[in-house]
Amino acid sequence: MQTILGANGVIANEIARVLPQYTGKIRLVSRHPNKINENDELMVADLTSYGQTEKAVSGSEIVYLTAGLIYNTKIWSEQWPIIMQNAIDACKKHSSKLVFFDNVYMYGKVNGWMTEELQYNPCSKKGEVRAKIATMLMDEVQKGNLIAQIARAADFYGKSPLSIVGVMIFDKYAKQKKAQLMVSDQFKHSYTYIPDAGKATALLGNTESAYNQIWHLPTDKNVLTGKELIDLAAEAFDCKPEYMVLKKWMIKMAGLFNPIIKETIEMMYQIEGDYLFDSSKFDSAFDFEKTSYKNGMIETALMYAD
Repeated sequence: MQTILGANGVIANEIARVLPQYTGKIRLVSRHPNKINENDELMVADLTSYGQTEKAVSGSEIVYLTAGLIYNTKIWSEQWPIIMQNAIDACKKHSSKLVFFDNVYMYGKVNGWMTEELQYNPCSKKGEVRAKIATMLMDEVQKGNLIAQIARAADFYGKSPLSIVGVMIFDKYAKQKKAQLMVSDQFKHSYTYIPDAGKATALLGNTESAYNQIWHLPTDKNVLTGKELIDLAAEAFDCKPEYMVLKKWMIKMAGLFNPIIKETIEMMYQIEGDYLFDSSKFDSAFDFEKTSYKNGMIETALMYAD
């Protein structure tokens, strides 16, 4: 049995789609789980409850923690440590291996390429939470109490309401509207393609030698500036590369009226310079064909056309 805690998010769905390559028994766990494959087992659970988490993990060889919480610092601070501790304790009880799908917030502002060897240096409240829970997990690994790994992605792109690129560029071009960029169109910014992230996370979970370490998921190293991204996206969506750049003051002003935008303001350091994500470790360890930005955008445009 392989179990996804926090099922039916965009990454969880991609993992579920490829897991039949590795197992005939898949359990999807969330508050409102839906089948991805015909034979998926569904289980309703609140991951902030240890009892419900323990029941969900029972009988699992591999557990993927892909939960997504409301984008709110207070909720993250309160619930993420509980969810992580529950997953750790449940996996220890049932001798399950744990794969945690993570982001890069704990690194803070990085000058140069982000690699797995970077020390955590968060410069945001959300980054502090991510550093705390990642440390909780790897401390258990180092003590020999748990077999686990972290699969870490850059900002991701594809057809998703959780993708900034999707909301500000793809959604706009699909409707023949003007796209938007934040702060500048000149900085380079790495993005992980959603299907690649899911496929690679499932591969890591089913690779014995991948455990007890951190992995950056496969990401095209030919990083684009905002302007280059716009040009490729417009070509893929067969529209004019029209866009506007939202200045920092405009975003802060919008945050006064929109709580979601307000929550993103502390993360703006990520777009005020180059954001470079290195997946060389994964590239060297696995024969995995990464999706180029050009092909990823073509595939995404086709998803919008369906």
